[in-house]
Amino acid sequence: MIIACLDLEGVLLPEIWINVAEKTGIPELRLTTRDIKDYGELMQHRLKILKDKNISLKHIKDVIHTIEPLPGAFDFLKKLQERFQIIILSDTFFQFAMPLMKKLNYPTLFCHDLITDDQGFIINYKLRLKELKMNSIIKLKELNFQVIACGDSYNDVTMFSKADKGILFNPPPSIIEEFPQYPVALDYNSLWEEFLKAEKEVKKI
Repeated sequence: MIIACLDLEGVLLPEIWINVAEKTGIPELRLTTRDIKDYGELMQHRLKILKDKNISLKHIKDVIHTIEPLPGAFDFLKKLQERFQIIILSDTFFQFAMPLMKKLNYPTLFCHDLITDDQGFIINYKLRLKELKMNSIIKLKELNFQVIACGDSYNDVTMFSKADKGILFNPPPSIIEEFPQYPVALDYNSLWEEFLKAEKEVKKI
């Protein structure tokens, strides 16, 4: 059995933090794992800005409810589910992602949790597991599953290293240049073709 492990933001959904940055007018929140490799450093940066700018979880959820899947994402995911088992591996948070899962027909999602105070302000976060994506792949492999992974950021490349095959989807040029060993898809049609190629190669293993 082959499992397809997909990143969420950048693959199926727009980047949540970028949308928050645009709606709040705070450009410092545009930074993602495409820009900062260290997730802990990135989250501390975000938490400080939210505190300084008095942005609550409700403010962020109001933005999230306006977000729609990337054009073609729903149909691509449905097609993929007919051929593979699907798990979404994301470094987002359930409080952010769950309102959006309905729009993707509720795929299985592994991600983290936010910690808020009594007034609804985000004060910290709780990792489901350190290096969630990479370690989830390791655990799936221990269960004798074969895995094809797909993502667009630095923290996706770490899971590629443990998967049977990895595919980059619309990554920034810096990641393409740094990791030329992984195939790149720029739209859902080419991503589907890359999954089919990967499936053939994985079945030979």
